[in-house]
Amino acid sequence: MEKLRVLLVDDEEDFVSTLSERLQLRNITTLVATDGEEALQIIDTDKPPVVVLDVLMPGMGGLDVLRQIKKSYPHIQVIILTGRGSTKEGIKGMRLGAFDYLMKTVKIEMLMQKMNEAFQAAKQEKD
Repeated sequence: MEKLRVLLVDDEEDFVSTLSERLQLRNITTLVATDGEEALQIIDTDKPPVVVLDVLMPGMGGLDVLRQIKKSYPHIQVIILTGRGSTKEGIKGMRLGAFDYLMKTVKIEMLMQKMNEAFQAAKQEKD
């Protein structure tokens, strides 16, 4: 069975490294990027089936990264993380092709469930 691989993209280094460690303890392979440009480079190289993407980042924002991912790799599933009550960006992300959006401070179990659902969707789209 193929193991879940996910790219975590967030400019808050402490948050993204802690999340990565917690997911690795649950047998999920993680890649980490702290800005949009780095995320796109990793996607070009590794093509992870699932990306967890922060919306508000300096430089290239999450919605711009989402547009690029969907343009080049439509089968990659993107889960958007929004913070500070910014559901408007989450909804906009859904219109741009995101798999789902979650509010930051999401429980790890909920995030894992969404990542597994996105992983199944990515596998189906690729076949």
